[in-house]
Amino acid sequence: MQYKKFGKTGISMSALGFGAMRLPMDEKGEKVDYEKATPIIHHAFELGVNYIDTAPGYCNEDSEVAVGKALKGWRDKVYLATKNPIQDASGDNWRKRLEGSLKKLDVDCIDFYHMWGISLETFREKVDVSAGPVEAAMKALDEGLIKHLSFSFHDNKAENMKPMIDSGYFSSVLLQYNCLDRSNEEMIEYAAGKGLGVVAMGPIGGGRLGAPSKELRHLMGREVHSTAETALRYVLANPNVHVALSGMENMTMVSENAKIASIKGTLTESEQANIEKMMVENRKLADLYCTGCNYCLPCPQKVNIPLVFELMNYHKVYGITDYAKKEYAFMDTPFENRKQQWMIDRGYNGAKCTECGACVKKCPQNLEIIEQLKETDRTLR
Repeated sequence: MQYKKFGKTGISMSALGFGAMRLPMDEKGEKVDYEKATPIIHHAFELGVNYIDTAPGYCNEDSEVAVGKALKGWRDKVYLATKNPIQDASGDNWRKRLEGSLKKLDVDCIDFYHMWGISLETFREKVDVSAGPVEAAMKALDEGLIKHLSFSFHDNKAENMKPMIDSGYFSSVLLQYNCLDRSNEEMIEYAAGKGLGVVAMGPIGGGRLGAPSKELRHLMGREVHSTAETALRYVLANPNVHVALSGMENMTMVSENAKIASIKGTLTESEQANIEKMMVENRKLADLYCTGCNYCLPCPQKVNIPLVFELMNYHKVYGITDYAKKEYAFMDTPFENRKQQWMIDRGYNGAKCTECGACVKKCPQNLEIIEQLKETDRTLR
């Protein structure tokens, strides 16, 4: 396992982090199957992973309990990260959620505690306010309940991260980064330069880049073992990324990812250049189909047109067909059967289109949206 200096914390952190959001569940899908999950987590620790990340909402709200059980006997050898969902501007409520996580994890302190999924608006209106979460966090730091304050970034503008980095409150940041999504790259460099530890989530694109793809496997100009190897090595090659956080659900994934994270050295200049060149060319092809500007929304039938076309791009441009079909099928699910808000936010697929034409009038690219929705439905159905 390769290790990197984690910002100004003085910690040597494993290049691969264990994301505990896809742990094996019991037969009813209600709770984590602890007998299966614990050995998987221990296997990662045994292979040198020393960073594990969980959250209150993962695995039907049971991930923290599962991680707590797996930490027994390992607590002083690994660094624990979890999150606080910023539901309001109350520091007292923030404290209650912290105490809830400590109880579920069955630990005395949390190493890296995140303001979860914040945007600049959330930071200004609900986090950095009088008697709010920041004040509560400073008190928790003084009491030793948390060792480092962190934040995970979810905003549609990468530059909105800068005020949070500059605030001086945070020791690390968790953000999206992979070879399909490099929007945060400049801010990653800025955060690292300011001494923050940088953890990249979605290095394998939330599963997209783990699916078989001949196109992506050949990006480095030579044959590699898997698409995931290309994707993970690309993220780890960025010197400003300290940990690549991967959600791992079985022994095989742990072993393969740990093997990749143990490769000494980064990508060669030619490998890096080849990936970037081909990704730029592929992005241009994808943009011909849909730029993802979202002007076509909202759709009266709740069709998520940009996401539908994004899935088509995964198939058509990147060859990630299995993933595209799986996600497209999920978008058939009635809203009342979707358990969490993010599932509802994904909207419906093209099958719900009634050809009303509202989207066509709003598209700045003048795309034939209705016909492309039909084509996508025929292809990914």
